[in-house]
Amino acid sequence: MRFFTSLLAILLSFSGLNSQSQNFQESDYGALEYRLLGPFRGGRSAAVTGVPNQPNLYYFGATGGGIWKTKDGGRTWENISDDYFGGSIGAIAVSKSDPNVIYVGGGEKTVRGNVSS
Repeated sequence: MRFFTSLLAILLSFSGLNSQSQNFQESDYGALEYRLLGPFRGGRSAAVTGVPNQPNLYYFGATGGGIWKTKDGGRTWENISDDYFGGSIGAIAVSKSDPNVIYVGGGEKTVRGNVSS
């Protein structure tokens, strides 16, 4: 039994010697283009909320400041807070009586052990 185990181990170690990398044509990737999928430098987020009965509408508050909104489930984002908030956003909520009203709390609620002063 030990002989067969040793033989199997030796054969498996040689099985990868003949492997080759995959060949591909660069022209296959010629039509691909870079696209930005989220907010530019949105940064880390400590506050996120969705809107009831609107499954593709979300808001998030960035720790670098700013409130971002998506109407298409995150495919594109729009900054809706320019000139309103300068610091970190730690809380965000949508009004239950009017989904067009959002409440925003400044500051950051997350505790981070790697912050230096």
